[in-house]
Amino acid sequence: MDKIIISQGKTTNEAIEKGLKELKVSKDKVEIKVLEEEKRSFYNILAPRVVKVELKVKEEQLEKREVNTRSVRKNNENREEIEEALINTKKFLDKFLKKEIKYTAEIKGYDIYVDIIGEDLNYLIGHRGDKINAFQAILTSIANKKSTAKIKTYLDIAGYREKRIKTLEELAEKIARTVLRTGKSVTLEPMTAYERKIIHSKLQSNAKVYTISKGEEPYRKVVVMLK
Repeated sequence: MDKIIISQGKTTNEAIEKGLKELKVSKDKVEIKVLEEEKRSFYNILAPRVVKVELKVKEEQLEKREVNTRSVRKNNENREEIEEALINTKKFLDKFLKKEIKYTAEIKGYDIYVDIIGEDLNYLIGHRGDKINAFQAILTSIANKKSTAKIKTYLDIAGYREKRIKTLEELAEKIARTVLRTGKSVTLEPMTAYERKIIHSKLQSNAKVYTISKGEEPYRKVVVMLK
C-alpha cells in the first residue's frame, strides 16, 4: 500500500521538510505534489500563510522497508521452545505425509528446516510453488502455536527452492535484456515477497536497469525499467 501524507507549513520548503521528518526519508525518496495554497482574503490578511504538500514514498522504498522489517524481526532463541516446535512439526508431518514419503526436519541456528524427499511430489509443490508456500505457512503456524516469539520454518521439496531461485535469476537477466533492447519497462506476474527479493537482488548491480514493486499483496509485482 502506498505511504502518502499531507504536510503543511508557512512555506513550501517548510511543509516538505516537516513531511520528510514524519516519513523519516530523504527528499529523493518521495514524490512531491504542491497542493493549493490556502488563500487569504482582505478580512484574514493578517492570518499566517499555509502551504500544503502531498508526499508519497516511492514504490521501491516501500519494498526496501518491507524487506528490512522482515530481516530485523525478533526471532525465538529459546532452545526448549524450538525443540518442542520441532517435535510438533514432525508429529504433523508423520500424520499428513504418506508413509512412503521420506523427510528430514532439523534445527539450524534458531530456525527449523524441513526437506521432503521423493519422486512425483509436484502435487505438494503446485503451480509455481503455490502449494509449497502454503504448506510452509502451515508448518510455520504449527511451530509457533506455543511459541513466545517467532520461529521461522523453511520447507523444501525435492530441491524445488534451489531450482526456483535459478529459474528466477535467469528470468531477471532475460527481462533486463528485453528492457534494454526495447527501451520499455516490463511488469512481471505477481510473486511472493521472497521471489520478488530474488529478482531485486539479481538486478540491483545492473548499471542500466532498476526494479521496483507495485500493487498490493497477493498481487504485488516487480517492474523492470531503464535507469
